[in-house]
Amino acid sequence: MARGLGDIQKKALLLLSAGLGLSFSRSGKDHLRVIRGTVKEWKKINQHSLRKAIKGLYVSKLVGWREKPDGVVELVITDRGKKKILAYDPDYLKISIPKKWDKKWRIVIFDIPEKQRGARDSLRSYLKKLDFYELQKSVFVQPYPCDDIFDFLVEFHNIRKYVRFILADDLDNSLHLKNIFNLS
Repeated sequence: MARGLGDIQKKALLLLSAGLGLSFSRSGKDHLRVIRGTVKEWKKINQHSLRKAIKGLYVSKLVGWREKPDGVVELVITDRGKKKILAYDPDYLKISIPKKWDKKWRIVIFDIPEKQRGARDSLRSYLKKLDFYELQKSVFVQPYPCDDIFDFLVEFHNIRKYVRFILADDLDNSLHLKNIFNLS
């Protein structure tokens, strides 16, 4: 799987993992949040695109199938698929620090409406936990590759249209940021 997962494949894998999420959640409120989000996302996916995405997940060995005794075929997440999903458990997100910095800045900017304040506050909190530096109230910077984690957070909160990810070669305050991140 050299080119990575497409948006619909990521969403399909996330939807398939909703059952896994239900088993981890403790309260009825959490169950409802998972179910509502799943139903909402399921309705957004074009069925033809979904079939194509699931086929891609199958080819990538992230999902498989098994036939039940009554003849019904069931789509299942493989161990490899579970590892991919669990790699994005929101409680354990972590950015890997490479041995050598690529001298690129990852900038996240967002303008999330007040009616989605919870998602905005949650995103801000995750960015801080991931050691992003807050340049302004809704502008954060990070020197290390984090595209997958960014995509996961944006999809998890369903805020893609309000958030931008910028890869920059230089910032006017690079020296200050290099000191903050202990880069040479």
